[in-house]
Amino acid sequence: MLRIQFLKLLSVVILLSNCKEAPKVEVERPSPPNVIFIMADDLGYGDIGPYGQQKIKTPFLDKMAKEGLLFTQFYAGTSVCAPSRASLLTGQHTGHIAIRGNRQHGRRNGQMPLAANQMTLATLMKAAGYRTGLVGKWGLGNPGTSGDPLKQGFDFYYGYTDQILAHNYYPEYLYRNGEKEKLNNTVVYQDSKLWHEGLGSTSTEKNDYSNDRFTREALSFIEGEDRKSPFFLYLALTLPHDNGEQLPDELFEVPDQGRYASKPWTKNQKDYAAMVTRMDHTVGMVRATLDSLGIAEHTIVIFTSDNGPYRSHPTTAFFDSNGILRGGKRDLYEGGTRVPMLAVWPKTINKGRTSDHVGAFWDVMPTLAELVGQKQPGSSDGHSFLPTLLEKGTQTTHNQLYWEFHSSQGALQAVREGDYKYISFRSTDKDSIRQELYKLSEDLGELQDLSTVLPERVRRMDSIANSERTTSEFFQFPIED
Repeated sequence: MLRIQFLKLLSVVILLSNCKEAPKVEVERPSPPNVIFIMADDLGYGDIGPYGQQKIKTPFLDKMAKEGLLFTQFYAGTSVCAPSRASLLTGQHTGHIAIRGNRQHGRRNGQMPLAANQMTLATLMKAAGYRTGLVGKWGLGNPGTSGDPLKQGFDFYYGYTDQILAHNYYPEYLYRNGEKEKLNNTVVYQDSKLWHEGLGSTSTEKNDYSNDRFTREALSFIEGEDRKSPFFLYLALTLPHDNGEQLPDELFEVPDQGRYASKPWTKNQKDYAAMVTRMDHTVGMVRATLDSLGIAEHTIVIFTSDNGPYRSHPTTAFFDSNGILRGGKRDLYEGGTRVPMLAVWPKTINKGRTSDHVGAFWDVMPTLAELVGQKQPGSSDGHSFLPTLLEKGTQTTHNQLYWEFHSSQGALQAVREGDYKYISFRSTDKDSIRQELYKLSEDLGELQDLSTVLPERVRRMDSIANSERTTSEFFQFPIED
């Protein structure tokens, strides 16, 4: 298990101008709490101080861990952006959701949208009387499609709707409630024949940094004039995702390198560290705003990442971004799916706790449903972890967790059942299937394949994997591009 280390809070000047259903938990409070869900992008399990990071400073996340609850075994929806976020928003794992990969399926401007009439976290919270806001990266449907955030329960949104456009931190525009808001940047779009179909870009004049905008919009939403209703804010930062269309030594776009400028590191390393610390500052500003408004004790803040970091990036090994976890983004090894997960709610969640409860993104919807007194959607694959947050009631646990991931090379499936983790690799050749089995309690790094030692368990877990997925027109086994 990765070593958990809490660092002393640093003084920072911030210059930014993000089974069965368990019994119901009775919580004494005057009204439902505000909910802020903060998501980082491609942040590794070991990239922040509470999970053992040594080189990058994250004082506000360190403070959040000291004042709240840290999960050691929490999982993303899968190991890439769009399906992982779809899992979070719908409460379903990737064997059931429609969006199971980042592929666009002929949609020139963006990826697959969420379906019309889809139950989402935002529609759930809106039904409970919440003011709902999205700030940052959406990636589940562009304006005018069924996945438009305004059609998926959000009263307000600001940011990127397209995940490829979101690679550029100095974009031409951001969307505000479906309307383009031009920024003071000069953007060069790349060849439409490349994989990103001309949506990938770089900027030759950089003035307006998107994540600074996100911070301001998030604080403005929290400070909103409507104080009669509780609010739900989904703050989906793009930090510290790279811009893969940049030159190899300029992958990580950030206005300045801050405290890391004088480090004897490469440019990418200094930029990446600055991005993570900048993300941490946003968390600090959100919590400081709650304090200044006197609503911190009436607000639960949750922080996580959408998936693990690129396993082969020039920063991953240097910062030990995944500790001993194997793999990263686009893998179904632990490094691709196990993510940091922190929750703080002053005077309600007890301070300085660590939980080994095994949970996943599809548990967030039933948790919030129970929190705000709404019925859990029947389509959800999750279980509320509110009993773990509040240390009240009986915590329901999963018999197994399921993931899948699709690319043009083939498809992956994974199942966690107790301590055991099963992964199958299916290439585009139907006859090519590789199976692996690991015991995480003894081999968290997934280095000792037990598939030949425990063939019966492999067969059973493969059967579970196949029973956990519904067929998909677009995401088949194997994929046929």
